[in-house]
Amino acid sequence: MAGLRLAGDDAFRVIADLMSGSGLRNGEALAVNTNNIVADDVYRITEQVSQATGQYAPLKHRKAGEYRDTPLPARVKQTIEWYADTYGTVDGYLLRHPRDLSKPMLAHHLQNQWKRLKPDGTFEIPEGMVLYGFRHFFASNCLAHNIPITDVAEWMGHRSIDVTFKTYRHLMPGSISRAAQVLNLDLAA
Repeated sequence: MAGLRLAGDDAFRVIADLMSGSGLRNGEALAVNTNNIVADDVYRITEQVSQATGQYAPLKHRKAGEYRDTPLPARVKQTIEWYADTYGTVDGYLLRHPRDLSKPMLAHHLQNQWKRLKPDGTFEIPEGMVLYGFRHFFASNCLAHNIPITDVAEWMGHRSIDVTFKTYRHLMPGSISRAAQVLNLDLAA
């Protein structure tokens, strides 16, 4: 995953880091804003770039003004700060339309890069992986390290924990064997 996040341009790197490190959706990553770093290790997602309108819009499953907080690993924070220092911001927004800085960057910018990267062959991209795979990496990584699924569901903005559970249950460490061991010890006592 580390090499793949560097495969595109600098904007692609920001988005790949936000999706794989903080669990943002594509449109949420496009709306990245330095003002949303609310602590050294917390990023507040307040809006997204709507694929339908190309404008900023409320988050999926949320009303205007609602937000959610996600973990902000040091690497992701450094990428945001590096991009802001290198390219500047417009009202804190990092990713702007290449021909009109008053508008947000659109999703097709990412999709076009992804389409070019896949056949390029420079980076090994797992069969069937889509750009959204960076977000799946975030969830998989959290769950594989025993982060509670309730927290992961909240960070990802899933409407219900059932969505997270149905999608990622196979990645959670099995508990049936552990339960059998614990019960065996207590039964032997």
